[in-house]
Amino acid sequence: MLEPKFDHRKIEKRIYEMWESGGYFTATRDPEKKPYTILLPPPNASGKMHTGNVLMIAIEDLLIRWKRMQGYSALYVPGTDHAGFETQTTYERELKKEGKSRLDFDRNTLYQMIWDFVQKNKNMIENQIREMGASVDWSRYTFTLDRKALDITLDTFKKMESEGLIYRADYIVNYSFKWGTTFSDAEIQYAEKTTPLYYVKYRLRNRSADEPEYLSVATVRPELVFIDTHLAVNPKDKKKNKWIGRKLVNPLAGHEMEIIADEFVDPKFGTGLVKLTPAHDKNDYAIGIKHKIPILGVIGLDGRIENKSGSFSKYNGLTILESRKKAVEDLSAGGAIGKVDENYKHVIPVDYRTGDYVENLVLPNWFVKVETLKKPAYEAVKSSTIKIYPKWRELTYLRWIESMRDWPISRQTVWGIRVPAWYDVKKNPSLTVTFLNKDIKTVSGQIGELLKQYSLEEIKTGLQKIIASKECSYEVSEEKPGENFLPDTDTFDTWFSSGQWPFTTLKYPDSEDYKYFYPTAVLETGWEIVTRWVSRMIMFGYYLTGREPFKEVYLHGHVRALDGKKMSKSLGNVINPDDYISEFGVDALRMGMISGTANGKDFNFPRDKVIAYRNFANKIWNMARFMLMMEEKFLADSGSGESSRKAPSFENAKSLEKEFRGKLSAEDKEIMKGLDKLIIEVNRNLEKYRMADAGNAIYQFMWHELADKYIELVKKREDLDDKAAALGVLRYSY
Repeated sequence: MLEPKFDHRKIEKRIYEMWESGGYFTATRDPEKKPYTILLPPPNASGKMHTGNVLMIAIEDLLIRWKRMQGYSALYVPGTDHAGFETQTTYERELKKEGKSRLDFDRNTLYQMIWDFVQKNKNMIENQIREMGASVDWSRYTFTLDRKALDITLDTFKKMESEGLIYRADYIVNYSFKWGTTFSDAEIQYAEKTTPLYYVKYRLRNRSADEPEYLSVATVRPELVFIDTHLAVNPKDKKKNKWIGRKLVNPLAGHEMEIIADEFVDPKFGTGLVKLTPAHDKNDYAIGIKHKIPILGVIGLDGRIENKSGSFSKYNGLTILESRKKAVEDLSAGGAIGKVDENYKHVIPVDYRTGDYVENLVLPNWFVKVETLKKPAYEAVKSSTIKIYPKWRELTYLRWIESMRDWPISRQTVWGIRVPAWYDVKKNPSLTVTFLNKDIKTVSGQIGELLKQYSLEEIKTGLQKIIASKECSYEVSEEKPGENFLPDTDTFDTWFSSGQWPFTTLKYPDSEDYKYFYPTAVLETGWEIVTRWVSRMIMFGYYLTGREPFKEVYLHGHVRALDGKKMSKSLGNVINPDDYISEFGVDALRMGMISGTANGKDFNFPRDKVIAYRNFANKIWNMARFMLMMEEKFLADSGSGESSRKAPSFENAKSLEKEFRGKLSAEDKEIMKGLDKLIIEVNRNLEKYRMADAGNAIYQFMWHELADKYIELVKKREDLDDKAAALGVLRYSY
């Protein structure tokens, strides 16, 4: 007999332990069954569950259990992500508490420290997956730094490099001074900021008497005026295109400049003329490449001005803001500031994780050529080979693919999968190397010069970072090719390795799992990573296998705080799922969040729904307890000698109707008909990923039809045959 009260704290844990120990979720490769596969988007191995993770698992577990009930060989693969940059920044915060930083350690030592940190914390996220009741197949658990994961990532890199799809080049990238690494375009967000807009005056050369002495240009970055060599105007701008080809004087450095034409220029912005700084602005970079303008970079990796090649060096060593202040002073002193809009609002790039400022720099990086890779990824969604739900999210994906540029895949972090490239120090004396010497002092310089004072072994032991120009020769190899080699210290963008998640988890290319369970059925994840992750998996799927990695994509919305705002520690509105699990139970939290969703749209955390489903869980418990009590009474009333009289259990309506032919009442038939309708409605809604509608239908049927009406009728059935039929219908319906 069930306990009198439903205590989720004891019961949910006990049930999951029974499921796991019994191997109930271990999928088999059954040729008689259709496969249905969901890969758990791997949460950060050193992180902690947040409301988005809870929603993700609730939806995926609902889908996998539904298909398992329908007779599919349903595989739900668990895993966790090393989460490169995110994990390293988390660990760096721990170091900061101890008064230390990543710069205090050589690369290998720091990597091992982070590894130990992750291993110590990894079981926390794994236990939270269990606590969420996820029916995952733990026998197929994968960590993104497992040997198989490393092998697949490295093999893909080698294959792409050998086929010319990967190259090293100087290219404009998003660089974080705070974190010391580049970010891909998909990892960048934009924040509005109010910044002074300066109108800088450029003196015309060889002007006629009826021409103005100066032309004015609006800019938020006067600190970079001294390296600009060109201005631009839209050739269709009838008022301004007369200046095309004219020469001006740079108001800070004094060199000659020229006005060129490009349709990118917005005639309505500022004065209709724009200054071009190709090394520190992506749009300017594109124009610079197109018109073969000098790409002059003067901001170093430390965020300070370093004009090594030019004669204008007075700002060297200053931060960006310091040099901006100095440039405004110098321009004003020379009469080159026309006016200033102190309240100009514009957007600046920030990193997706912390919102810190990101600069555009031209740096050597490893890149993936995306032109041929993105075509099948575009057509797959456009032709509905891969369907995206909700449908209106398709546009985000398609526009991203259309605009996708070559993908920088290297990150200047320690934690992650290292790019398998090596540099011969004899052939590449210009390598810039940073290392800790035997006295634990930081040393930087070109390797050719450093080797005059330090041994290669000391440099290798204390190695922190290598910066190799695009001209440097390299060898691709997982193992060191020879004695005179130093390793590339860049690691792969996390999306490069996690973009191969379907192959990593299913052990591509030779495993029986891969042959049976690939392509997977549905990829369920948050809409915000459709560009960062979903697009990468589709690209890799077609590149490596010629097939789509999944048939469908469901993108859930963000869970906002109770007040409708984005959750933020600074606002104090972060919701801890553990608190709700403790108070209301996992089932209530899962169902409440599913029922609170708005078909892929962002939504406020549905506290009222969670409470409602806590009450629903209690109701279901009481219904089951009542049914078991009635069955016990029925068996007692029947007498031990009447073996034919028992509380029957039926797998389907046909067997039930056959057993009780002619004995089912109108109420019995009505509740069974209602159940048939419910099954059809739930299946229809789940096929369309309308989980909230499916949940509400079940709630209404069980509470109002089964509990409020039918069970009350069952109580009144006295005849034993009649009671047996009623209990059979009740157990079947329940």
